[in-house]
Amino acid sequence: MNAIDAQIASHEATVHALKGLIPTIAATGSALVATLRQGGKVLLCGNGGSAADAQHIAAELVGRFVRARPGLAAIALTTDTSALTAIANDFGYEQVFARQVQALGRSGDVLVAISTSGNSANVIAAVTQAQTLGMKVVGLLGGDGGALAARVDQALIVPSRETARVQECHILIGHIWCQMVDEAAVSEGWTS
Repeated sequence: MNAIDAQIASHEATVHALKGLIPTIAATGSALVATLRQGGKVLLCGNGGSAADAQHIAAELVGRFVRARPGLAAIALTTDTSALTAIANDFGYEQVFARQVQALGRSGDVLVAISTSGNSANVIAAVTQAQTLGMKVVGLLGGDGGALAARVDQALIVPSRETARVQECHILIGHIWCQMVDEAAVSEGWTS
């Protein structure tokens, strides 16, 4: 087996393992649907590739995934470089997401905390802040879920320790959530 075949085989095995997570994928997607249906927001955060996943999922919700529907309130806390650098400078990098959650989050909103290790200090701080505000917290994690697995309301843990495989599955799960949102918005006739 060459390197390309090995990567594809690893990807397929990890995606196949997601079948055991279907109930959790559905439950977490339903939490996002319920929040957006009630006019709440979805805040997303993560570092590196997980920051890109946060932005990707937020863009699908604000814009559209596949179906025509109104734009929905989703914010990736990874995109405002002025806020990120000011918060990191004034409060420390650990607070870059928590401070934004404090400013933008409200009870009834959802925080999607993305971490391939489950141990990112700034994501953990954001989760703590979200819970203080009465927000629901969904963890999109990898490996054994790390410290975040026990701290979030719903943990969705991709069963792999390979960062690339975890990230590939995280965006697949994000797309499933977006499809669930699209279907609810269209079938229920959401107008805003």
